[in-house]
Amino acid sequence: MQMSGRGRGKDSASSSERKSDSEYSWIPWFCSLKGNDFFCVVEDSFLQDSFNLTGLDSLVPYYDNALDLILDIESRDDILSDDQQEMLENDAETLFGLIHARFILTNRGLNKMLIKYREQKFGFCPNVLCKDQPVLPMGLSDQLNEESVKLYCPKCEDVYEPQKSRHEHIDGAFFGRTFPHLFFLTFPDLKPEPLSKQERERYAPRVFGYKVHPDAYKKSLAAQEKAMKEKARAKALRRN
Repeated sequence: MQMSGRGRGKDSASSSERKSDSEYSWIPWFCSLKGNDFFCVVEDSFLQDSFNLTGLDSLVPYYDNALDLILDIESRDDILSDDQQEMLENDAETLFGLIHARFILTNRGLNKMLIKYREQKFGFCPNVLCKDQPVLPMGLSDQLNEESVKLYCPKCEDVYEPQKSRHEHIDGAFFGRTFPHLFFLTFPDLKPEPLSKQERERYAPRVFGYKVHPDAYKKSLAAQEKAMKEKARAKALRRN
């Protein structure tokens, strides 16, 4: 799992642990890690087209080695130290995440995410008025290390924190701001009717059956502050 701030996720395994299981190449292995279920498998053909990777080399220090690792290509350099190996694996996760953000904006990527959406892999809106509306992952920023991944609900059209802690450290830039909106433009039949104004206001706070006026909280606070001042004044008079 990619950590915000480029740290190692607790569910990540070492390169040697990964290579001990010959059944997986790097990308399916990475996507299968606990907490990485929001990611889809990026196709090799997308990765091997240099046009799709334009500009990413300036964001990832070990870019060439990281790309080789993602593509399961034997390293061309000398053996790395433990610290360098850890940096390389962090860079591979970062690079994959940035590539993933671009891939899910393509037709192939959108269709892969469509399968996950239909299988409700991203979870549901926590707003009870949305009645378990499936959500999509997104970022509030396209820049690294600014925001963790969020969940967008197409019904209330609001954004929420992931409900599972294992998703808290996934960088939002790995999904980006555009994805959920392009998704529903591509698959408009899946876009639910937004909550109406009446539905949004369906719940009204009540005390003993009576609606709480919006100004009631301010008046209650003012009364509380006034009582505290009077209590302090009385206490000061007793001292004198």
